[in-house]
Amino acid sequence: MSTREDPSATLTSRRSVERTQSTAHASRRTVMIALAANAVVTVTKLAGGLVSGSAALLAEAGHSVADTTNQGFLLVSISLSERDPTPDQPFGYGRARFLWTFIAAVAMFVAGALFAIGYGIYQLLSAPESTRFAAAYITLAIAGVAEGASWMRAVRQTRREAGEADLPLLRYVRSSRDPNVKMVLFEDTAALIGIALALVGIVADQVTGSTVFDPAASIAIGVLLVGVAVWMGHDTAELLIGGAARPDERKALWDALERFDQVDSVVELLTMTLGPNSLMVAARIDLAHGLDEDDIEQLSDEIDKQLSHVVPDVTEVFLDATTAPRGGKSARRS
Repeated sequence: MSTREDPSATLTSRRSVERTQSTAHASRRTVMIALAANAVVTVTKLAGGLVSGSAALLAEAGHSVADTTNQGFLLVSISLSERDPTPDQPFGYGRARFLWTFIAAVAMFVAGALFAIGYGIYQLLSAPESTRFAAAYITLAIAGVAEGASWMRAVRQTRREAGEADLPLLRYVRSSRDPNVKMVLFEDTAALIGIALALVGIVADQVTGSTVFDPAASIAIGVLLVGVAVWMGHDTAELLIGGAARPDERKALWDALERFDQVDSVVELLTMTLGPNSLMVAARIDLAHGLDEDDIEQLSDEIDKQLSHVVPDVTEVFLDATTAPRGGKSARRS
C-alpha cells in the first residue's frame, strides 16, 4: 500500500529533493566561507613554512591544501545533490553529498596526513635548523584568525541546527546526517589544534635550541589528520550505503504509528537515509478489522503527514498492511 495518489510519483519523488534543496543553502555558505579562509591560509602557511624552514608549518600547509581541496569537493556535492530526480534516480541525488565527503576524507588522509607524517620523519632524520622564528609566528597568527573565523561560522550553524533538532550540540554533531557542515567543523577544529601543535613545536625548538620538536609537531599534526579522516570516512560510509534513522527518530516513528486507533500493531519498521535531510520509511502494520478502501486510503494519508510531522526529515513513506503474529507487537525497528 503506497501513500501516493499521483501515478507519476512512482517514477520520481519530488519531496526528497525539495527537502535536500531547502537545507543546502546554509551548508553552501558555510563551505564557501571555509574554502575562502583555507585558500588564504594555504598561501600564508606555505610562504611562512618556506621562509622559516619550519616542518610543522609546511605540514600545516599540506593540511590546508587538503582542506581547500575538500571544500571544493563539498561544493560540488551540494550542487550535484540538488539535481531533480529521474526514473533512474527516483529519490534524487542526496547521497552524492555522502560520496564526495567520503572522497574528501580520503584526500585529507593522503594529501594531509601522509605528507605531514612523512615530511616530519624526513626532517627528524636530516635535522635542519630553523632560525626565522618571527616569520613562523606571524604566519601562525594570520592562520589562527582565518581558521578561527571559519570555525566560528561552522559552530554557529551547527548549534542552530542542534537547537532545531532539540539535541545537545555534541550529540547532534555525532549523529548529524549533514556531512558538509560536519566536515567543515571537524576540519577547522583539526586546523586550530594543528596550529597549536605547530606553535608548541616552534617555541620548544627556539627555547631549547633543539631541532626535534618542530618535526615532532609535524608528525603529531599528521596523526591528528589520520584520526579526523578515519572518523569522517567511517561516518560517511555508513550513510553512503544506506544507514537508518537515529534511534530516537525510529522510536518517535514507531510510537506515532502505534497511536493510530486503526493500527492494531506495528509489525516492522524500516528506515533508510536518502540524503542529509531525507529519510525513507517502510512500515508493515496490522490494521483493525472493518476498514474499507476509503478508510485505508485516508489512514495512509494521515500516517504520511504524521510521520513527517514527528520527524521532519521523513520524505518517503511506504506502508504494507499485513496480519501481525499472535502474541502482540513485533519489536523490529531499523
